[in-house]
Amino acid sequence: MASLSDKLKSLGVRIGARDLPPPRPRNPYPIERVVPGRFQETPHGEVYLVEKRYPLEHRHGCATLRIAAPLGVIAEWAREPRLADAELDTFAFLDTETTGLAGGTGTYAFLVGVGRCDGQEFHLAQFFMRDPIEEPALLAALTEFLQPCQALVTFNGKGFDVPLLNARYITNGEQSPLASIAHLDLLPLARRLWRPRLPSRALGYLEEHILGLIRAQEDVPGWVIPGLYFGYLRSGDARAMKSVLYHNAMDVLSLAALLGHVAGLLDDPLNGAVVHGLDLVAMGKMFENLGRLEKAAQLYERGLSHDLQEDTRWKTVRWLSFVQKRRGNLAAAIALWREAARSGQIYAHVELAKFYEHKRRDYAEAAQWTHAALALVNAPNFPRHECGQWLADLEHRLARLHRKLGGGKCS
Repeated sequence: MASLSDKLKSLGVRIGARDLPPPRPRNPYPIERVVPGRFQETPHGEVYLVEKRYPLEHRHGCATLRIAAPLGVIAEWAREPRLADAELDTFAFLDTETTGLAGGTGTYAFLVGVGRCDGQEFHLAQFFMRDPIEEPALLAALTEFLQPCQALVTFNGKGFDVPLLNARYITNGEQSPLASIAHLDLLPLARRLWRPRLPSRALGYLEEHILGLIRAQEDVPGWVIPGLYFGYLRSGDARAMKSVLYHNAMDVLSLAALLGHVAGLLDDPLNGAVVHGLDLVAMGKMFENLGRLEKAAQLYERGLSHDLQEDTRWKTVRWLSFVQKRRGNLAAAIALWREAARSGQIYAHVELAKFYEHKRRDYAEAAQWTHAALALVNAPNFPRHECGQWLADLEHRLARLHRKLGGGKCS
């Protein structure tokens, strides 16, 4: 009768350590040897923490880490009044590095960088997950760091970082500290301000073209970071993680510098700091949408003093004319409409026709502007796809003016 040992051997089971392969040697480049830091104990184990403190006057390109201007305009634009009321030392600036860029339940945030003002210093903390088993510890350490914070600043955080972290907290049976915090995502704000001028609104591009900062050569592009982390998990060699932590640290510092820079621009956009005409026009549109019409008019006028491309110029003239109309400054609006009408702008003819019909009761003058608009619409070179937009309205307007003129022919 076969013994238990023989049966186990027949199944491929080895007894004792004699036949085991030798243990894999410990990698000589663990994270603690590559990037100086410390292990932070949490109720769920330990997580590796890299910390650095910067004076608030630290230059990050053309800006510092100190946010000196009020955030009222930004808070109003973001429709988040808590941003204007929160003390600046309760703001957290957060960025994650993840195992995938598409998100989803299988994506981990293996590195979370977060900074906040602490007295006259900017405290940067980076929580690094050496293994996915350390995720509960990372989340616990992040919660502790965020405890005094009342507002969060991210870049594309509403679309990526915060939903991902919230999902990881839920997966681990914990309540996310980010769920109800006031949140400012700088990406939509960057798009509002610089889409007309800059071909990209990626954070690295804004660093270079808005803050005037060039990253060191050790930086790595974001799209390669997941692969670098998987390589680290396979080998235990953390040398590539040094560049990843640098990339993350620069992102967090840029959040603070960019917010301070934008806050200063929006607090006093006419002080000469805004030098590009397209930026002035974009800010004008922002202030118009906020209902701050006087400031919007000033910004549009300042923008028009620059050398704008023709289509942008006429678009700005149109926006300015309607702002002046809303402000009750009809004389300025009419002057702009006359200028635009001379360049063949249909809307300007229509607005002049409205003015003479409804304000002056000069139906003949209104009919002349309507005839002129119809002549432009019926011209052979007028874009056919725009013809239907105007034709029915103009013909209806002209018929009404005929009736007001007693049925006589308008000339």
